[in-house]
Amino acid sequence: MSTLAPETAPLRDVYSISRLNLEARELLEGAFPLIWVEGEISNLARPSSGHLYFALKDAAAQVRCALFRNRMRLPFTPENGMQVLARVSVSLYEQRGEFQLIVEHLEPAGDGALLRAFEQLKQRLAAAGLFDAAHKKPLPALPQRIGVVTSPTGAALRDILTTLRRRFPALPVLIYPVPVQGTGAAEKIAAAIRLADQRRECDVLIVARGGGSLEDLWAFNEEVVARAIYACGIPVVTGIGHEIDFTIADLVADQRAPTPTAAAELVSPDAAAWRQTLARMQARLTFLMRTQLDQTRQSLRFLQRRLQHPGQRLRERAQRLDELEQRLQRAWRATQHVRLSRAAELHARLQQQTPLYRLQQLRARRETLALRLEGALRQRLEKYRTGLASLTRALEAVSPLATLARGYAIVQRLPQGDVIRSAREVAPGDRVEARLGAGRLICSVEQAVHE
Repeated sequence: MSTLAPETAPLRDVYSISRLNLEARELLEGAFPLIWVEGEISNLARPSSGHLYFALKDAAAQVRCALFRNRMRLPFTPENGMQVLARVSVSLYEQRGEFQLIVEHLEPAGDGALLRAFEQLKQRLAAAGLFDAAHKKPLPALPQRIGVVTSPTGAALRDILTTLRRRFPALPVLIYPVPVQGTGAAEKIAAAIRLADQRRECDVLIVARGGGSLEDLWAFNEEVVARAIYACGIPVVTGIGHEIDFTIADLVADQRAPTPTAAAELVSPDAAAWRQTLARMQARLTFLMRTQLDQTRQSLRFLQRRLQHPGQRLRERAQRLDELEQRLQRAWRATQHVRLSRAAELHARLQQQTPLYRLQQLRARRETLALRLEGALRQRLEKYRTGLASLTRALEAVSPLATLARGYAIVQRLPQGDVIRSAREVAPGDRVEARLGAGRLICSVEQAVHE
């Protein structure tokens, strides 16, 4: 078998695992647009990061999915076993080389999905306190202006305006036109409620629409609308659908009316009833005024009989004023005497506590302590000098350098550097080094004498 020379062998394009996974991910993401998939949730995980990880499966297969926190605007809580529709992009998790779907949108699938989402949102908002009665505001008895958030072309607005004209024609109405169903309707309804709250142009707000199916009314079951109603400082009355229809907005509102017409009746006073009430109040006021006038006349006649001459009252008041003036002068002199005595006492105590005397004492003590410290330092330094000299002499006595200075030498084998203690450790011809008190000798052994 013939082989190619190394210089003629073809070059190999060797992929790293990271490169392979990256190109596979780019290939998958480029080949698939956003698609819808349906399946059952399983292996649901909620880590502390806030993301959701789960698998979508059918009868024959399953695929891993990731729903990141910044995409998590769900009207329901995902649970294991729930059948859902998901809009996803196809991708690959490079670190593990795992095929996965990135979820952009998630919604329940199948019959009863909207009802299940409704119940889940209802339970979550109830737990958050949005339905608490303590938060609900009373309606004004006589509003100066009524705001209406509804479709400008719907029958609900016509019913509201007809009812208000019938009950109280002079009451002004401000309309905040919004779509009441379809994509984006919930956000626009919430924005209109927030706008009415910011402007404060009306005293009470009606949020209304006509009847329809659960899907038609779904904009009023969105959390964004519930949050806007809860945060609104103006009392909110809902009139959504028919009497049998019930939405999340009805639960959060300050009051719920079964229909838009009933909502208009709830917030507006009845002009005829007010006229009757005013007539009764006028008659009652006239009666009370006449009674009060009669009582005032009787009191006036009684006071006229008891009235004293002003000169006598003035003399009595002048005498009383003189007595009070004398008492005030005596009290003032007594108070001044007490304050002067107290001031003298405090001055004497202050002189005893003057800081100059204390400062002189502290200065004298500081000088004494400085002298004591200086003497102690001298004594301690002298003790250390004496000890150091003694230790120096002892160290010099046992120092090997002192021994070498007396004529001794340290002999080491070359090149190992082993110290030679006996002539038996060397042989003729060995090279040795003799370290003297001053310098070294490199020697060659001619003869080893054993004694």
